[in-house]
Amino acid sequence: MTSDSPTNHGRVAYLTNQYPSTSHTFVRREICALEAMGIQVDRYSIRPFSEPQIEPADQLEASRTHVLLSRGAKGLIWPCLAVLARNPLRFVASLALVCKLARFSDRGFVRPFAWLAEACLLKRLIARSGARHVHAHFGTNSAAVAMLANALGGPSYSFTSHGTESFDSPPTISLSLKIARARFVVAVSKWGRTQLMRWCSSDSWHKLHVVRCGLDDQFLGAPMVPPPTTPRLVCVSRLSPEKGVEILVAAVEQLILSGTKVELVLVGDGPSRGSIEARLKDPVLKNSVHLLGWGDASRVREEMLAARALVVPSLAEGLPVVIMEAFALCRPVVATAVGAIAELVENRETGWLVAPGSPSSLIAAIQQVLAASQEELFALGKNGAQRVKERHTAAQEARVLAGLLDDCPPMQPPEQA
Repeated sequence: MTSDSPTNHGRVAYLTNQYPSTSHTFVRREICALEAMGIQVDRYSIRPFSEPQIEPADQLEASRTHVLLSRGAKGLIWPCLAVLARNPLRFVASLALVCKLARFSDRGFVRPFAWLAEACLLKRLIARSGARHVHAHFGTNSAAVAMLANALGGPSYSFTSHGTESFDSPPTISLSLKIARARFVVAVSKWGRTQLMRWCSSDSWHKLHVVRCGLDDQFLGAPMVPPPTTPRLVCVSRLSPEKGVEILVAAVEQLILSGTKVELVLVGDGPSRGSIEARLKDPVLKNSVHLLGWGDASRVREEMLAARALVVPSLAEGLPVVIMEAFALCRPVVATAVGAIAELVENRETGWLVAPGSPSSLIAAIQQVLAASQEELFALGKNGAQRVKERHTAAQEARVLAGLLDDCPPMQPPEQA
């Protein structure tokens, strides 16, 4: 069946650890693109979202999302007892699967048993809604809950692996087990698919597919505006150690001390915020580096358009959506050569690739950005925009995913749970 056929789309469930999330707008775009094709999508989040919902679209998504732990642990007791009473053999078999997850887990031995309880509730809710398949985002606990719900007699499942969360320590999240039991598994880049191939049997390679994260008209429909002449850069990132933002701040500090005029805007939040804020109190950086916290899509667009380039100094990545957003706005990107970044950022074609963890490499690239003419930067940005339109349109990628969903088993009559 082709991906354009609407006859088997039906109803599916989406599961993530926390949804909606400011840094996971790609999930929302994917869901909306699927719904535009006529697929009904039920949203499930394991945990309540912890971030303020500043984007109106995320506020709407929050109202549509069922949070499994909305009632805490006590809300999981009855679903567990109901599954145990209806099918004790499946429940016991699922306990054996939990023990496999717990054996190598770095989350402790108890946490996988909590995933089983969450799976019981998810199975119950899906049985009532009639969704025929569960698609989880990220290969960690959401994929585990989807797998356990399937083992309990729920629908087939698949999951999207985005990169670092799955590939930092695949054995501790039982990645190979999740792949083996899944209907299909999605990587968001060619690099990601090769990493999945490393951690599963060759018998499962046929299950691995590339469905890229995509943008919608909010970015793809933006007019092409030349970059400014002001020496301004922007970094849109979660503030955590693997994102390398402190390395970027150190590079900017050295540039300022050498007499280079440069301004850096940081858009984001996270566990490293405190240490970065303390660093920015230094008189050298105080008036040149600005930490804004999280911004909605409009603010991100505004800051990107006000900058000569986006800087992505990460130490580990899959393929950051923020690079696609910058390219869609015709802004070149300075990024470290980690993960799948080189699939989008090509040195001196769409931006600059630099060595990870190296302030000197960042300094050299930033100096080139600041020295480049508007025309040169605009040309690089246009190349990036063309690449994004060819590879990262949400509607186009949703058609690929819909084709995979169409091949999943048909919906069974909902059981009374």
